[in-house]
Amino acid sequence: MKILVTGGGGFLGQAICRLLVARGHEVASLNRGRYLEQDALGIRAIRGDLADAASVREAARGMEAIFHVAAKAGGWGSYESYRLANVVGTGNVIAACRAHGIGRLVYTSTPSVAHRGHVPVEGGNETNTPYGEHFKAAYPATKTIAEQAVLAANDANLATVALRPRLIWGPGDNHLLPRLVARARSGRLRFVGDGNNRIDTTYIDNAAQAHVDAFEHLAIGAACAGKAYFISNGDPRTLRETINGLLAAVAAPPVKGAVPFGVAYAAGAMLEGAWRLLHLRGEPPMTRFLAEQLATAHWYDICAARRDFGYVPRVGFDEGLQRLREAWAQGR
Repeated sequence: MKILVTGGGGFLGQAICRLLVARGHEVASLNRGRYLEQDALGIRAIRGDLADAASVREAARGMEAIFHVAAKAGGWGSYESYRLANVVGTGNVIAACRAHGIGRLVYTSTPSVAHRGHVPVEGGNETNTPYGEHFKAAYPATKTIAEQAVLAANDANLATVALRPRLIWGPGDNHLLPRLVARARSGRLRFVGDGNNRIDTTYIDNAAQAHVDAFEHLAIGAACAGKAYFISNGDPRTLRETINGLLAAVAAPPVKGAVPFGVAYAAGAMLEGAWRLLHLRGEPPMTRFLAEQLATAHWYDICAARRDFGYVPRVGFDEGLQRLREAWAQGR
């Protein structure tokens, strides 16, 4: 089958591409840059921007399915930049499916669409966990709009599904882990609260497997069509155990200090104001959204994904840490 993966050069996108190629599919990837790893896998690289409808439509020509993985992530930046990538870009992908009669669309969403401030979610599922409101960051706000558009697009001609993987990590991570390591080694990393709030994470191979599992079950009228699913390792750990486990695997110092939530939240508000007023580059070291995420329990029930498309995490947290440790030692 001919499949387009948007963002196939990214951390999750590459893992999905590897699985699809291993299953014999002909894979193309729409990216803004060039990735040598795609050449090695025999993936056809297509240069383009999600916000450019013509580029997306041309990339989708001749495809039979799309994995829409690309997005603008992070907790800081102009709303417009997130809207263009996440809302307009997703709209362009849906329109391309319509234009070319593509029948399956697997969309990478995020549990952040259900973020509701400093309100813990423990064992929440797709039925009892509503969308968030009054988001303090553009990322969850725009991903919510995009997810809703994908699910609304499910009909008699296009089967869609949205997956919400929680905190993806593992060998090859070029986003979360490098930032944690840099802050830990500089002594600037602290827990917000006592660090005993439990959170979900998802090992990279499990996240990719969930996408392929959903794709292989997705069809018009399938149980998973038109629905969103939480994805994780199914093994919530405390934030302290999670962060320090990841740092230990890459020989970085553990986090020992902590800051009360109220202090971190207030600091985030002040730093956000300073960054806007002074037009500072980069991201503030703390934001209100980040303070809420770090201090709040967030873990979800993944039984629906198991029931509707057979998702079972194959790599546990401890095995994942061992794989990360071995890969890091080899410079990967």
